[in-house]
Amino acid sequence: MEANKRLIRKNVSEMAGYVPGEQPVDPGILKLNTNENPYPPSPRVGEAFERCNVADLRRYPDPQCRELRETIARVHGVEPAMVFVGNGSDEVLALIIRAFVENDGSVGFFDPSYSLYPVLAQAAGVAQRPVALGDDFEWSMPDGYEASVFFLTCPNAPTGMAYAPETVADFCRTFNGLVVVDEAYADFAEGNALSLARELGNVLVCRTLSKSYSLAGLRVGYAIGSPVLIDALGRIKDSYNIGCLAQKLAVAALNDQAYMLRHTGFIRETRERVARELYMMGFVVTPSQANFLWVRHERVAAKELFSRLRERKVLARYFPGERTDRHLRITIGTDADMDRFLFEMRNALNQQ
Repeated sequence: MEANKRLIRKNVSEMAGYVPGEQPVDPGILKLNTNENPYPPSPRVGEAFERCNVADLRRYPDPQCRELRETIARVHGVEPAMVFVGNGSDEVLALIIRAFVENDGSVGFFDPSYSLYPVLAQAAGVAQRPVALGDDFEWSMPDGYEASVFFLTCPNAPTGMAYAPETVADFCRTFNGLVVVDEAYADFAEGNALSLARELGNVLVCRTLSKSYSLAGLRVGYAIGSPVLIDALGRIKDSYNIGCLAQKLAVAALNDQAYMLRHTGFIRETRERVARELYMMGFVVTPSQANFLWVRHERVAAKELFSRLRERKVLARYFPGERTDRHLRITIGTDADMDRFLFEMRNALNQQ
Protein backbone atom coordinates (compact mmCIF):
# COMPACT_ATOMS: atom_id res chain seq x y z
CA MET A 1 0.00 0.00 0.00
CA GLU A 2 1.35 3.39 -0.97
CA ALA A 3 1.88 5.73 1.97
CA ASN A 4 -0.09 8.98 2.04
CA LYS A 5 2.36 11.77 1.22
CA ARG A 6 0.39 14.24 3.30
CA LEU A 7 1.76 12.44 6.39
CA ILE A 8 5.26 13.68 5.57
CA ARG A 9 6.41 17.05 6.86
CA LYS A 10 6.23 19.64 4.08
CA ASN A 11 9.90 20.63 4.29
CA VAL A 12 10.94 16.97 4.11
CA SER A 13 8.71 16.11 1.16
CA GLU A 14 10.11 19.09 -0.76
CA MET A 15 13.80 18.46 -0.13
CA ALA A 16 16.08 16.52 -2.46
CA GLY A 17 18.27 15.02 0.28
CA TYR A 18 22.02 14.64 0.47
CA VAL A 19 23.72 12.68 -2.32
CA PRO A 20 26.77 10.79 -0.99
CA GLY A 21 29.67 9.80 -3.19
CA GLU A 22 29.27 6.61 -5.18
CA GLN A 23 30.56 3.41 -3.59
CA PRO A 24 31.42 1.15 -6.56
CA VAL A 25 31.35 -2.63 -6.23
CA ASP A 26 33.94 -3.28 -8.97
CA PRO A 27 37.28 -3.84 -7.15
CA GLY A 28 39.15 -2.78 -10.30
CA ILE A 29 37.92 0.81 -10.05
CA LEU A 30 40.37 3.40 -8.77
CA LYS A 31 38.18 5.22 -6.26
CA LEU A 32 39.10 8.91 -6.00
CA ASN A 33 35.64 10.34 -5.34
CA THR A 34 34.94 10.40 -1.60
CA ASN A 35 38.15 11.70 0.02
CA GLU A 36 38.90 8.48 1.84
CA ASN A 37 42.43 7.94 3.12
CA PRO A 38 44.32 5.50 0.86
CA TYR A 39 46.38 4.15 3.75
CA PRO A 40 45.11 1.69 6.38
CA PRO A 41 44.44 2.79 9.95
CA SER A 42 47.16 2.61 12.58
CA PRO A 43 48.20 -0.96 13.47
CA ARG A 44 47.08 -0.10 17.00
CA VAL A 45 43.50 -0.10 15.71
CA GLY A 46 43.85 -3.71 14.57
CA GLU A 47 45.44 -4.68 17.87
CA ALA A 48 42.58 -3.05 19.78
CA PHE A 49 40.05 -4.86 17.60
CA GLU A 50 41.67 -8.22 18.36
CA ARG A 51 41.46 -7.50 22.08
CA CYS A 52 37.72 -6.79 21.91
CA ASN A 53 35.49 -9.36 23.59
CA VAL A 54 32.37 -10.13 21.56
CA ALA A 55 30.52 -10.90 24.80
CA ASP A 56 30.77 -7.21 25.70
CA LEU A 57 28.34 -6.44 22.87
CA ARG A 58 25.46 -7.59 25.06
CA ARG A 59 25.90 -4.44 27.12
CA TYR A 60 25.24 -0.84 26.14
CA PRO A 61 28.33 1.29 25.46
CA ASP A 62 29.44 4.10 27.75
CA PRO A 63 26.90 6.85 26.96
CA GLN A 64 29.39 9.55 28.01
CA CYS A 65 32.28 8.18 25.92
CA ARG A 66 34.52 9.04 28.83
CA GLU A 67 37.75 7.38 27.71
CA LEU A 68 37.34 8.65 24.16
CA ARG A 69 36.58 12.20 25.28
CA GLU A 70 39.54 12.14 27.66
CA THR A 71 41.78 10.97 24.83
CA ILE A 72 40.55 13.69 22.45
CA ALA A 73 40.97 16.27 25.22
CA ARG A 74 44.56 15.17 25.86
CA VAL A 75 45.44 15.25 22.15
CA HIS A 76 44.13 18.81 21.79
CA GLY A 77 45.08 20.24 25.18
CA VAL A 78 41.56 20.86 26.50
CA GLU A 79 39.35 19.57 29.29
CA PRO A 80 37.02 16.59 28.62
CA ALA A 81 34.09 18.90 29.37
CA MET A 82 35.01 20.74 26.15
CA VAL A 83 34.60 17.62 23.98
CA PHE A 84 31.45 16.19 22.41
CA VAL A 85 31.57 12.95 20.40
CA GLY A 86 29.17 12.13 17.58
CA ASN A 87 28.37 9.36 15.13
CA GLY A 88 30.58 10.92 12.49
CA SER A 89 30.89 14.69 12.30
CA ASP A 90 27.63 14.68 10.29
CA GLU A 91 25.67 13.84 13.44
CA VAL A 92 27.49 16.62 15.26
CA LEU A 93 26.49 19.12 12.55
CA ALA A 94 22.86 18.01 12.68
CA LEU A 95 22.76 18.29 16.47
CA ILE A 96 24.27 21.76 16.31
CA ILE A 97 21.31 23.00 14.28
CA ARG A 98 18.86 21.33 16.65
CA ALA A 99 20.57 22.78 19.71
CA PHE A 100 21.37 26.33 18.59
CA VAL A 101 18.92 27.40 15.87
CA GLU A 102 15.42 28.53 16.85
CA ASN A 103 12.50 27.80 14.52
CA ASP A 104 12.73 31.34 13.15
CA GLY A 105 16.54 31.25 13.04
CA SER A 106 18.89 30.66 10.13
CA VAL A 107 21.93 28.68 9.05
CA GLY A 108 24.80 30.19 7.05
CA PHE A 109 27.52 28.55 4.99
CA PHE A 110 29.74 29.17 1.99
CA ASP A 111 28.54 28.63 -1.57
CA PRO A 112 29.99 26.32 -2.71
CA SER A 113 30.73 24.25 0.36
CA TYR A 114 29.76 20.95 1.97
CA SER A 115 26.42 20.10 0.39
CA LEU A 116 25.06 18.56 3.59
CA TYR A 117 24.57 21.96 5.25
CA PRO A 118 21.51 23.02 3.22
CA VAL A 119 20.05 19.53 3.62
CA LEU A 120 20.34 19.75 7.40
CA ALA A 121 18.76 23.20 7.38
CA GLN A 122 15.88 21.97 5.20
CA ALA A 123 15.35 18.94 7.45
CA ALA A 124 15.13 21.23 10.47
CA GLY A 125 12.81 23.63 8.65
CA VAL A 126 15.03 26.68 9.21
CA ALA A 127 16.14 29.39 6.81
CA GLN A 128 19.38 29.22 4.84
CA ARG A 129 21.74 32.16 4.39
CA PRO A 130 24.47 31.07 1.96
CA VAL A 131 27.44 33.36 1.32
CA ALA A 132 28.65 33.24 -2.29
CA LEU A 133 32.38 32.84 -2.67
CA GLY A 134 34.21 34.87 -5.31
CA ASP A 135 35.15 33.78 -8.81
CA ASP A 136 38.32 32.20 -7.43
CA PHE A 137 36.46 30.86 -4.36
CA GLU A 138 37.80 33.61 -2.11
CA TRP A 139 35.76 34.60 0.93
CA SER A 140 34.35 37.95 2.00
CA MET A 141 31.27 38.49 4.15
CA PRO A 142 28.50 40.82 2.95
CA ASP A 143 27.81 43.89 5.09
CA GLY A 144 25.21 43.40 7.79
CA TYR A 145 25.20 39.62 7.47
CA GLU A 146 23.48 37.70 10.27
CA ALA A 147 22.69 34.04 10.97
CA SER A 148 22.08 31.94 14.06
CA VAL A 149 24.85 29.50 13.12
CA PHE A 150 27.53 29.85 10.46
CA PHE A 151 29.38 26.79 9.18
CA LEU A 152 32.86 28.04 8.32
CA THR A 153 34.47 25.17 6.44
CA CYS A 154 38.25 25.42 6.53
CA PRO A 155 39.76 23.92 4.49
CA ASN A 156 36.64 24.27 2.41
CA ALA A 157 35.04 21.48 0.43
CA PRO A 158 34.88 20.91 -2.46
CA THR A 159 37.54 23.55 -3.22
CA GLY A 160 40.25 22.54 -0.71
CA MET A 161 41.03 26.18 0.06
CA ALA A 162 42.00 27.26 3.56
CA TYR A 163 41.39 30.83 4.67
CA ALA A 164 43.90 33.00 6.50
CA PRO A 165 43.91 32.37 10.28
CA GLU A 166 43.58 36.08 11.02
CA THR A 167 40.53 36.31 8.74
CA VAL A 168 38.90 33.37 10.50
CA ALA A 169 39.74 34.81 13.92
CA ASP A 170 38.40 38.27 13.07
CA PHE A 171 35.15 36.78 11.84
CA CYS A 172 34.71 34.61 14.93
CA ARG A 173 35.36 37.54 17.26
CA THR A 174 32.84 39.83 15.56
CA PHE A 175 30.07 37.44 14.49
CA ASN A 176 26.96 37.66 16.66
CA GLY A 177 25.95 33.99 16.33
CA LEU A 178 27.63 30.63 16.74
CA VAL A 179 30.56 29.90 14.42
CA VAL A 180 31.15 26.23 13.64
CA VAL A 181 34.61 25.81 12.11
CA ASP A 182 34.28 22.55 10.22
CA GLU A 183 37.81 21.13 10.13
CA ALA A 184 37.30 17.72 8.55
CA TYR A 185 40.53 18.26 6.58
CA ALA A 186 42.57 20.23 9.13
CA ASP A 187 45.23 17.55 9.53
CA PHE A 188 46.21 18.07 5.89
CA ALA A 189 46.44 21.85 6.33
CA GLU A 190 49.01 24.27 7.69
CA GLY A 191 46.85 25.61 10.52
CA ASN A 192 43.61 25.25 12.43
CA ALA A 193 41.19 27.14 14.68
CA LEU A 194 41.47 25.11 17.87
CA SER A 195 42.82 28.10 19.80
CA LEU A 196 39.60 29.98 18.98
CA ALA A 197 37.48 27.13 20.36
CA ARG A 198 39.52 27.27 23.57
CA GLU A 199 39.23 31.06 23.91
CA LEU A 200 35.86 32.13 22.51
CA GLY A 201 32.42 31.21 23.80
CA ASN A 202 30.78 31.33 20.35
CA VAL A 203 33.07 28.90 18.50
CA LEU A 204 32.86 25.15 18.01
CA VAL A 205 35.51 23.28 16.03
CA CYS A 206 34.36 20.04 14.43
CA ARG A 207 36.72 17.22 13.51
CA THR A 208 36.38 13.68 12.16
CA LEU A 209 38.40 10.47 12.26
CA SER A 210 37.23 9.61 8.75
CA LYS A 211 39.98 11.37 6.79
CA SER A 212 43.33 11.70 8.50
CA TYR A 213 42.88 8.63 10.74
CA SER A 214 41.65 6.34 7.91
CA LEU A 215 38.47 5.47 9.79
CA ALA A 216 35.65 6.56 7.47
CA GLY A 217 33.89 3.25 8.09
CA LEU A 218 33.91 3.71 11.87
CA ARG A 219 31.77 6.91 11.96
CA VAL A 220 33.35 8.94 14.76
CA GLY A 221 33.46 12.73 14.84
CA TYR A 222 33.71 15.30 17.57
CA ALA A 223 33.33 18.95 18.52
CA ILE A 224 35.49 21.09 20.80
CA GLY A 225 34.26 24.25 22.47
CA SER A 226 32.93 25.89 25.59
CA PRO A 227 31.53 23.43 28.18
CA VAL A 228 28.23 25.34 27.98
CA LEU A 229 27.91 24.56 24.26
CA ILE A 230 29.09 20.97 24.73
CA ASP A 231 26.54 20.42 27.48
CA ALA A 232 23.74 21.59 25.19
CA LEU A 233 24.74 19.02 22.56
CA GLY A 234 24.87 16.31 25.20
CA ARG A 235 21.30 17.01 26.24
CA ILE A 236 19.84 16.17 22.83
CA LYS A 237 22.05 13.36 21.55
CA ASP A 238 20.93 9.75 21.34
CA SER A 239 21.71 8.03 24.65
CA TYR A 240 24.18 5.57 23.10
CA ASN A 241 25.27 7.26 19.91
CA ILE A 242 28.77 5.71 19.76
CA GLY A 243 29.11 1.93 19.92
CA CYS A 244 31.60 0.28 22.24
CA LEU A 245 33.77 -1.01 19.36
CA ALA A 246 33.89 2.42 17.77
CA GLN A 247 34.93 3.99 21.08
CA LYS A 248 37.76 1.52 21.64
CA LEU A 249 39.11 1.70 18.09
CA ALA A 250 38.91 5.50 18.01
CA VAL A 251 40.96 5.69 21.21
CA ALA A 252 43.59 3.42 19.67
CA ALA A 253 43.84 5.57 16.54
CA LEU A 254 44.08 8.82 18.48
CA ASN A 255 46.83 7.35 20.66
CA ASP A 256 49.04 6.92 17.59
CA GLN A 257 49.57 10.51 16.51
CA ALA A 258 52.92 9.69 14.91
CA TYR A 259 51.25 7.29 12.46
CA MET A 260 48.56 9.82 11.52
CA LEU A 261 51.08 12.62 11.01
CA ARG A 262 53.36 10.45 8.92
CA HIS A 263 50.61 9.40 6.53
CA THR A 264 49.00 12.82 6.22
CA GLY A 265 52.49 14.01 5.32
CA PHE A 266 52.65 11.40 2.54
CA ILE A 267 49.31 12.63 1.21
CA ARG A 268 50.40 16.28 1.25
CA GLU A 269 53.54 15.43 -0.70
CA THR A 270 51.58 13.42 -3.26
CA ARG A 271 49.00 16.21 -3.52
CA GLU A 272 51.64 18.75 -4.48
CA ARG A 273 53.21 16.42 -7.04
CA VAL A 274 49.85 15.67 -8.68
CA ALA A 275 48.93 19.37 -8.69
CA ARG A 276 52.13 20.14 -10.62
CA GLU A 277 51.46 17.34 -13.11
CA LEU A 278 47.88 18.49 -13.71
CA TYR A 279 49.03 22.06 -14.19
CA MET A 280 51.41 20.85 -16.89
CA MET A 281 48.43 19.17 -18.59
CA GLY A 282 46.61 22.48 -18.83
CA PHE A 283 44.48 22.31 -15.71
CA VAL A 284 43.64 25.23 -13.46
CA VAL A 285 44.36 23.80 -10.00
CA THR A 286 42.84 25.51 -6.98
CA PRO A 287 45.39 25.71 -4.11
CA SER A 288 44.46 22.90 -1.73
CA GLN A 289 45.18 22.20 1.92
CA ALA A 290 42.94 19.14 1.99
CA ASN A 291 43.39 15.55 0.77
CA PHE A 292 41.93 16.33 -2.64
CA LEU A 293 42.33 18.69 -5.59
CA TRP A 294 39.69 20.90 -7.24
CA VAL A 295 40.55 21.32 -10.90
CA ARG A 296 39.15 22.45 -14.24
CA HIS A 297 40.40 22.20 -17.80
CA GLU A 298 39.84 24.95 -20.36
CA ARG A 299 39.56 22.59 -23.33
CA VAL A 300 37.57 19.59 -22.02
CA ALA A 301 34.46 19.98 -19.87
CA ALA A 302 34.51 18.45 -16.40
CA LYS A 303 31.44 16.31 -17.04
CA GLU A 304 33.06 14.87 -20.17
CA LEU A 305 36.32 14.18 -18.34
CA PHE A 306 34.37 12.48 -15.55
CA SER A 307 32.77 10.15 -18.10
CA ARG A 308 36.03 9.44 -19.90
CA LEU A 309 37.80 8.61 -16.66
CA ARG A 310 34.95 6.36 -15.59
CA GLU A 311 35.29 4.42 -18.84
CA ARG A 312 38.89 3.83 -17.77
CA LYS A 313 37.79 2.67 -14.31
CA VAL A 314 38.87 5.84 -12.53
CA LEU A 315 36.18 7.43 -10.40
CA ALA A 316 36.48 11.16 -9.58
CA ARG A 317 33.70 13.43 -8.22
CA TYR A 318 31.64 15.69 -10.45
CA PHE A 319 29.21 18.19 -8.90
CA PRO A 320 26.45 19.48 -11.20
CA GLY A 321 25.52 23.07 -10.47
CA GLU A 322 26.18 26.62 -11.57
CA ARG A 323 29.13 27.15 -9.21
CA THR A 324 30.69 23.69 -9.50
CA ASP A 325 30.04 22.05 -12.86
CA ARG A 326 33.30 23.22 -14.48
CA HIS A 327 35.39 21.34 -11.93
CA LEU A 328 36.34 17.84 -10.86
CA ARG A 329 37.28 16.94 -7.31
CA ILE A 330 40.04 14.35 -7.15
CA THR A 331 40.91 12.52 -3.95
CA ILE A 332 44.63 11.99 -3.35
CA GLY A 333 45.55 8.31 -3.19
CA THR A 334 48.89 6.58 -2.84
CA ASP A 335 51.68 7.45 -5.24
CA ALA A 336 50.84 4.31 -7.23
CA ASP A 337 47.17 5.29 -7.32
CA MET A 338 48.00 8.73 -8.60
CA ASP A 339 50.44 7.45 -11.22
CA ARG A 340 47.58 5.38 -12.63
CA PHE A 341 45.26 8.37 -12.40
CA LEU A 342 47.68 10.67 -14.23
CA PHE A 343 48.21 8.07 -16.96
CA GLU A 344 44.48 7.70 -17.51
CA MET A 345 43.91 11.45 -17.33
CA ARG A 346 46.41 12.02 -20.14
CA ASN A 347 44.55 9.43 -22.20
CA ALA A 348 41.20 11.01 -21.36
CA LEU A 349 42.42 14.45 -22.45
CA ASN A 350 43.71 13.07 -25.76
CA GLN A 351 40.57 11.07 -26.52
CA GLN A 352 38.91 12.12 -29.78
